[in-house]
Amino acid sequence: MRILVAEDERDMNRLIVRTLEKEGYGVDSCLDGEAAIEYLESAEYDAVILDIMMPKKDGYQVLQHLRGRNDATPVLFLTARDSIPDRVKGLDMGADDYLIKPFDFDELLARIRTMVRKYGNNKTNIFTISDLTVDIGSHQVTRGGETISLSSKEYAILEYMCRNKGIVLSREKIENHIWNYDYSGGTNVVDVYISYLRRKIDGKSEKKLIHTVWGTGWVLREEE
Repeated sequence: MRILVAEDERDMNRLIVRTLEKEGYGVDSCLDGEAAIEYLESAEYDAVILDIMMPKKDGYQVLQHLRGRNDATPVLFLTARDSIPDRVKGLDMGADDYLIKPFDFDELLARIRTMVRKYGNNKTNIFTISDLTVDIGSHQVTRGGETISLSSKEYAILEYMCRNKGIVLSREKIENHIWNYDYSGGTNVVDVYISYLRRKIDGKSEKKLIHTVWGTGWVLREEE
């Protein structure tokens, strides 16, 4: 998944980005509201983390811009304000959740998972297809009861395929959701990671779950 972090405190911004990247997310970050709007207009995100008090444009204005173009991307507000009127204002404007500073990073990750789950087809943290199980909360992957060890990028791609089970995903689509804005593309890096995943997910099983759709991309599905 790809997440935008807009937080004007540099150290906090850096910590959030580092935490999310360690979890395998593709992350773009910025320090003010105008930059956040530029990012939102040039890329597609699975979730947005917005500080309220930012220079140039505050979090409320960024959210207003996002919802004004009928973009339902989940938004989590970060704020030092803990008054009820402030929280009500953000929620009424279309924010999905609030986290008050200081906060625990495990709670931040849990809230992101909850937001994304709410907008997806899966209402739990566990995806299953055939004998493959992917636990979004623990990042544990098993097939046929056997635990599979994945790198952060391998896991991120598998999770994205699970969230889009049965849908053909192009190389560009995977790049846009897994890598950040600095990724230039133009290489076979997605192909390489898909081959790694195939080896680990399908290598020992007669029933293949990761399929190539020639000229289009890849799809995670159970064949009839």
